[in-house]
Amino acid sequence: MANDPKVRLRGLYKIFGPKDKEVLHHVKGGMGKEDLLVQHKHVLGLQDINVDMQAGEITVVMGLSGSGKSTLIRHLNRLIEPTAGEILVDGVDVMGLSETDLREVRQTKMSMVFQKFALLPHRTVLQNAGMALKVRNADEATQEAEAKKWLARVGLQGYENHYPAQLSGGMQQRVGIARALTANTDIMLMDEAFSALDPLIRTDMQNLLLELQDELHKTIIFITHDLDEALKLADHLVILKDGAVVQQGEPQGILMNPCDPYIEDFVSDINRARVLRVKSVMEPLTGTEFAGDVDIGDNLESLIARSGGDTTQHYRVMDGETPVGELHMRDLVKALVPRLSSTQED
Repeated sequence: MANDPKVRLRGLYKIFGPKDKEVLHHVKGGMGKEDLLVQHKHVLGLQDINVDMQAGEITVVMGLSGSGKSTLIRHLNRLIEPTAGEILVDGVDVMGLSETDLREVRQTKMSMVFQKFALLPHRTVLQNAGMALKVRNADEATQEAEAKKWLARVGLQGYENHYPAQLSGGMQQRVGIARALTANTDIMLMDEAFSALDPLIRTDMQNLLLELQDELHKTIIFITHDLDEALKLADHLVILKDGAVVQQGEPQGILMNPCDPYIEDFVSDINRARVLRVKSVMEPLTGTEFAGDVDIGDNLESLIARSGGDTTQHYRVMDGETPVGELHMRDLVKALVPRLSSTQED
């Protein structure tokens, strides 16, 4: 069906240890991570993960160190084998694939961008970018043409004959992205892809990814521990803690309506004016007189500047040329106040 997710995880569990399937019933019965380690000397990696990842969207999986986010992404191409559960890609359970079919999926359906770049030091930038096509035995002319095209697209035209050691970290990661794009897969897996970069370079890479996504509409699964990055990139945000999903959904909705004290604490220090968009606080269109038009994708910070902080102002919200709602500045001000977390109330 057209609306089926590109990737679907159902009842996914991962327990690290030699008797993972034997101790699974303890976890399903409610045993937590610490008790499993103490009583059975096994480590709980993932617990009952149920996530749909839609085609053409960026799904961001976020959590602190040890939350299970990198374990999760490595299940998608079976670099890690689950203890239990289903991993469906285009409706096919990858757990049922033969070694040959799994290799085909890894080569033609999924590409990966790594935190540490994973470039071959003895290969040129051009050769690194074309590696996926080389593995598929594409002819050299095709490898070179595709690699050059995507290197130019990520801003590395003229660097084709350089070696990785001659590039900065940001440039090396651009090669990693070009390599993934040259593979021409529907799905891109990005595991902490920007976390090793300096803040300014990291922002540039985030902007590049969003620019490419507007053009290419890949299905991207992006792993991060940084909430600002997650809120900037995600169409769908999944937040993990101790191997379990605490909350998932549209990022603006999570920020406005955290469902758990853990999430409340997580989002409490976010600059809400910079992150929240007009679409999150607008109301249905009922008025006829407005101070002006604003775009549905504008952040609240820009609207505060435009209004001069006047809470009596009232704007019409536009999606392109179409009126889709209205926004009262008083509602905007309310949205900037984070919900008091349960821990603070106590």
